[in-house]
Amino acid sequence: MHSEDTLRRLKTIEGHLRGIIRMVEEEAYCIDVIRQVQAVEAALKKVSGQILEGHLNSCVITAVQGSDLAERQRVMKEVLEVFETATKV
Repeated sequence: MHSEDTLRRLKTIEGHLRGIIRMVEEEAYCIDVIRQVQAVEAALKKVSGQILEGHLNSCVITAVQGSDLAERQRVMKEVLEVFETATKV
C-alpha cells in the first residue's frame, strides 16, 4: 500500500517539522517560520495527492468494476468526503 517514495517524503517532512519546532523554540523570525510551515503543508498535499492517486487506481477501480453496488457507493462516498474535507480548509 505504501510506496517507498511516499514513506521517504513523509520522513523528509518529519525532519522539516522538527526543524520548525526548533525554530519556534529558538524564537526565529515569524515570517521564516511561516514559510517553513507553508513548505511542509505543500509537501503534505503532495503526499496526500500521491496516496489518493494510488487509491483511485486500485481500490476505486476495483470497486467500480465490481458487481457490489453497496461497495461502489461506499468507495465513491469516501472519495467525495475527502474532497469535501479538503475544500473546507
